[in-house]
Amino acid sequence: MATRHLYIARHGDADAFGELSDTGREQARLLGRRLAHLPIDAVWHSPLPRAAESAREVAAQLRPGAPVAEAAELIDHVPYVPTPEETPRAWEPFFDGYDPEEAVAGNRIAHSLTARFATPPEQADDIHEVLITHSYPIAWLLRDALDAPPVRWLALNSANAALTVIEHRPGLPPGITMFNDMSHLPAELRWTGFPQVIRP
Repeated sequence: MATRHLYIARHGDADAFGELSDTGREQARLLGRRLAHLPIDAVWHSPLPRAAESAREVAAQLRPGAPVAEAAELIDHVPYVPTPEETPRAWEPFFDGYDPEEAVAGNRIAHSLTARFATPPEQADDIHEVLITHSYPIAWLLRDALDAPPVRWLALNSANAALTVIEHRPGLPPGITMFNDMSHLPAELRWTGFPQVIRP
């Protein structure tokens, strides 16, 4: 049974201008080393510079031959704006005054993301793809794999260069092998991209 293996990661740490920092480059290199033994077929990245740079750093550690390409569906976006009744109180300021047209556009991107990547392979062989994207699209892909309500993408956060693995097989629910795993990063490179609070 052919399986689509998705190795999904948030881009490395970036500066205030959205460019990859030295920390982000090291995080991406270490992520690439973790994936280096896998038969990666392609590395896809968001159009934003921090994701594109991260993808190149990851790909440099992989076996030669895997193409690196942009996927518009991986762009940073809000995948679903909850109704007022669905919105947790803590999130109300985030969505206050959110433009309805922008909300519709974001949801359209979210559905194109799952249509492109969250499906079993059409071919007979397994596919192994790396997706370098942003925290919200990762949350949406997880929500989709769990068949959870659309609002459930909220509060599913990913650290920079943390690894999430989702597998799609024909006729079976998606399998989530891991989420936000940072074991390839030394302690000082973990938890970037999150608020500064006490961590386990």
